[in-house]
Amino acid sequence: MADSQPPVYQFLLYAPDKTDAGSLARRLAVREKHLEAAQALSGAVTLKLGRALLSPESIAAPGAPQTMVGSVLIYQAASLDAVRAVVERDVYYTNGVWDPERLVILPFAGLALPE
Repeated sequence: MADSQPPVYQFLLYAPDKTDAGSLARRLAVREKHLEAAQALSGAVTLKLGRALLSPESIAAPGAPQTMVGSVLIYQAASLDAVRAVVERDVYYTNGVWDPERLVILPFAGLALPE
C-alpha cells in the first residue's frame, strides 16, 4: 500500500520587526502570548525552532543590553500556504510587531533537523 501522506517540507521565516519607536514595546507587550502560541503549534504546521534576532549592538560588549529586532523560525508543514496562514495569525503579525512588507518565508532543503 502506497503512503498517502503528503510530503512535509521545512520552511524558514525571516521576520524583521518594524522600526518605529513603539516596535519593541509592542513586542514585549505580547511576547508571552507569542511564545505560548508557538509552543502549542501541532498538526499540519509544527514549529521546529524559533529565536529572536538581536541588534548587532547586543553583542558588541559583554553585558550589552540585548535588543530584539525580529524573529527567525523554522516550521515543518506540507505547504507554504499553511505556514503563511500560521504566520498571519501570530500575535507579532496581528499586533504590528513584525514588518509584513519584509517578511520572507522560504522552503529549504538539507540535513534533517534533529527531533
